Amino acid sequence: MQAIEILEKLVAFPSVVGQANGAIVEWIRAYVARFTQEVTILPGPEGDRSNLFATIGPKNVPGYVLSGHMDVVPANEPEWSSNPFVLRTQGDRLYGRGTSDMKSFLAAALGALPQLASRQLSQPIHFAFSYDEEAGCRGVPHLIRRLPELCAKPEGAIIGEPSNMRAICAHKGKAAARVEIRGQSGHSSRPDQGLNAIHAMTEILTDAVAGAKRLAFGPFDPAFEPPYSSLQAGTIKGGQAVNIIPDLCAAEFEARAIPGVSPSALLAPIKEKAESLRSRGFQVNWEPMSEYPALSLASDAPLTQLLRELTRQQPLAAVSYGTEAGLYQGAGIDAIICGPGDISRAHRPDEFIHRDELIACQSMIEALGARLSR
Repeated sequence: MQAIEILEKLVAFPSVVGQANGAIVEWIRAYVARFTQEVTILPGPEGDRSNLFATIGPKNVPGYVLSGHMDVVPANEPEWSSNPFVLRTQGDRLYGRGTSDMKSFLAAALGALPQLASRQLSQPIHFAFSYDEEAGCRGVPHLIRRLPELCAKPEGAIIGEPSNMRAICAHKGKAAARVEIRGQSGHSSRPDQGLNAIHAMTEILTDAVAGAKRLAFGPFDPAFEPPYSSLQAGTIKGGQAVNIIPDLCAAEFEARAIPGVSPSALLAPIKEKAESLRSRGFQVNWEPMSEYPALSLASDAPLTQLLRELTRQQPLAAVSYGTEAGLYQGAGIDAIICGPGDISRAHRPDEFIHRDELIACQSMIEALGARLSR
């Protein structure tokens, strides 16, 4: 089965983040099982979602991980020119949700599988396909924790996020959290008899805005745009009517951190401010939503050199978006980003991939297999 045919199958699964993914996992398992018995479904704690891990070659020696996520963002935008879950071909473009982010990488890896399986690999190539990456890399930590029982510690992991097939050595880390403030409702004519949750939230927002402004003064890492860590309030919701004292207000905050800075530490002052409201009678609930560390791979690392040779391009120093790569590096496995497509096409109507990008990715994976052959 060619990579384009595989992509057509994968796009047809509406594997939207946060939803059950059994159908796509089972299709991939059945396909991979034609070439290797070393394929394992790894259920997550949610009960209806799973990661998948498979190995081609000797699993008891260090090898390389091909890492990608099976989930996609929703496709509810009215601007789609066709059904987002039906692959549409127009010229050299293949349209559909997930074509760039990032089912084309999965399709390229699976398309390369027959050739990889036909080789006598001296080092293994692992397929690590995760769930709920789009919700802040929630699925892959469970997979990474299981690696010691599945294979020898890998030498490196290639995370196939869209990068125009140019390797990327670094990205920022991220943490997100939701804070809910509960006060006491009442008639707006008697504010003295209630606790206004929105007013309380404005104190947290004021501190967050001030914190964001301070981050712009450093520390700096010139590899990134912007070259500093960032903090923002992304959503806010509260109140029922203008003449009712709002007893509930919730907001979501996000921090993105350059390497060497803890994303959760950037959120700590917001949490501290929220907790301080308890002394005035408010109830406070702080709910971490997601967190992953930054990636920082040295330009002279063996994995960097490997991707330089496989892609025949100089790696890019850094990007500001995040991936699962930081979690692999945090587990002691060197990681790098390299995949087909462009991040600018992701999360938009009429997402697409070029045919030659898909072919180039499959060729890179097959070249990796050739290097690892006996």
